[in-house]
This record gives sequence, C-alpha cells and structure tokens, in this order.
Amino acid sequence: MEFGDVVRRRRMVRAYDPDRTVNPAVLETVLEAARRTPSAGFSQGVALLVLTADADRAAFWRLGVAGAPGAGGPPDRWLAGMSSAPVLVLVWTSEAAYRARYAEPDKRPASARDGRAPGQLPWSVPYWWVDAGMSVQALLYAAVDAGLGAAFAGVPEAAVGPVAGHFGVPHDRALVGVVTLGHPATSPGAAGSAARRGRRPRSEVIHHAHWSDECSGGKGPV
Repeated sequence: MEFGDVVRRRRMVRAYDPDRTVNPAVLETVLEAARRTPSAGFSQGVALLVLTADADRAAFWRLGVAGAPGAGGPPDRWLAGMSSAPVLVLVWTSEAAYRARYAEPDKRPASARDGRAPGQLPWSVPYWWVDAGMSVQALLYAAVDAGLGAAFAGVPEAAVGPVAGHFGVPHDRALVGVVTLGHPATSPGAAGSAARRGRRPRSEVIHHAHWSDECSGGKGPV
C-alpha cells in the first residue's frame, strides 16, 4: 500500500471481528515497525508487551479499565468493542533508560557545556514520552498497511500499578497506553471524537515562516 493511502485510511477502530485472528507473521511485521522508530540518543527505552491469549487480554481489561467484563458491571459499547480485539500491545517507556544513556561518556560533553551534571537532560520535553508516541504511531500505520484495524487508548493512572504487577513489568517502566489490533468488525462500533468534532482546517494547523501566516494565504507551499 502506498504511504499516502495508509495515512488517509488510518482511523481508530473500536470494534473487531471476534471470529478472525491475526496471523502471527503479520503481527511480527507490525511490531517490527514499532521497534525501528527514532529514539533520542538511541536510548531505546520503549518496550512492548504483547497479549494474544484470551486469559491475558481478559486480565488486562479487568485490571486496566473500570467496568470491564468481570469487574462488577457490564461493559459499555466502547469497552465491548475494544475488548473484542484479538491482540493488545501495551506500550511502556523508561525515564531511567534515557537518564542513563545521557550520563554515558559520549553524551556528557553536551551536558557539561550547559553546566549540567551527567544524566541531567538538556531537553524542554521528556523524550521518553515522545519516543513512545512515535512507536504508537508506527503501530497504527503498520496495522493499516497490513490490512488490520487498530486503536490507541490510555490507561487510568490507578490501574497502571495493578497491570504492571500482574504482568511482571519492571518498576521503572511507565505505561503509555494500549494499542488494540485485529480485523475490523462489520459494524464500526462506537464513533470517535473525529466523527463528532471534524478536523481543524489546514490553515489553523500549518504555519509558514510566522505563526500568523496561514498556509492558505499564499506565503508558503500548500
């Protein structure tokens, strides 16, 4: 599939065909795309926990989302659709991995120039989250290219500890969220925010040379 088609076709799929599994070879291709995303300093602090067994997926939904099946109440339409996915990919990141990487000898000169101690990061944002977002986006695009559907969802803060403990995730890992993978259901399931809100005009999103210069005003490429 052409990359432009992948971008245009990508959407958050919130309901999956329960009778169709994901070919293991296809799944590995999707996961490999996430493994090869950019990483600040090549810190490689992002990791994936893949759940395909019924019991593991059920445990995640039970622990990770209030109101999940078996947690004291029937699931709503969103949860019923999302929990029908045959594959879950939990995306984790490690701040410690980035601090350790930027304390290594080849990264110390940059810190020293700014008067920072080794491991004190000269960044305006925490790039362990940025890199994790890149991995999530790669999963979403690779799923479309493989003929699958996918969606990303966050996990309530109170649920992160129970999920990490159940699956034996190291204590220095933070849960970014979960990507659901599978073949889309015939019925699309719950509509997302994009269907209700619409996409912002290009002129409000892309600026050239100066923030007040809208791309539709002829001051830059369109």
